[in-house]
Amino acid sequence: MKKTISQIVSERILILDGAMGTMIQKYNLKEEDFRGERFAHIPGQLKGNNDLLCLTRPDVIQDIHRKYLEAGADIIETNTFSSTTVSMADYHVEEYVREINLAATRLARELADEYTAKSPDKPRFVAGSVGPTNKTCSMSPDVNNPAFRALSYDELAASYQQQMEAMLEGGVDAILIETIFDTLNAKAAIFAAGQAMKATGIEVPVMLSVTLSDIGGRTLSGQT
Repeated sequence: MKKTISQIVSERILILDGAMGTMIQKYNLKEEDFRGERFAHIPGQLKGNNDLLCLTRPDVIQDIHRKYLEAGADIIETNTFSSTTVSMADYHVEEYVREINLAATRLARELADEYTAKSPDKPRFVAGSVGPTNKTCSMSPDVNNPAFRALSYDELAASYQQQMEAMLEGGVDAILIETIFDTLNAKAAIFAAGQAMKATGIEVPVMLSVTLSDIGGRTLSGQT
């Protein structure tokens, strides 16, 4: 029986994969790659919406997963950094959020399971990538109105919960709340993770990746 990610991490260091966005850039994809025939009716530009590639160019996403697994990664992240209704609203595709998360999890799950089958002594895991979104709960986007907020805590938590429920149903081994820059956003995501686990009856570890800047302007990152 395959050990869980919590069991393995207590025995040895697990290697996480690297960036998804910079890898996607190497494929020189065009607008039609992101849009495909299915999203021809969506207004505005879709190029840059990397998560949508889980539906329109799944071959590219799986190729990237495979490269990280070949390089020795123990954990691969789903291509879902922006797959919440909050972030996808900018591209007018928020109604496809659940489908994107399910597809992204399936793509990563298939590759992780394939490599685990090749070497059962080195099981591979899937972490559901949860980004900070393009809005903040702690600060106003309007310098003339410090009290204004682009969205509420409850709205953000609900958006996160929708994303995480799809990930859990799709079979992630952990949830990775990553690139945290707003602690209130992170609090909403952590709360949503608990709610999603209650709703689905599926419990997995929650990982956090924090980004901050010190007084000198250096960017510091850490994970727990």
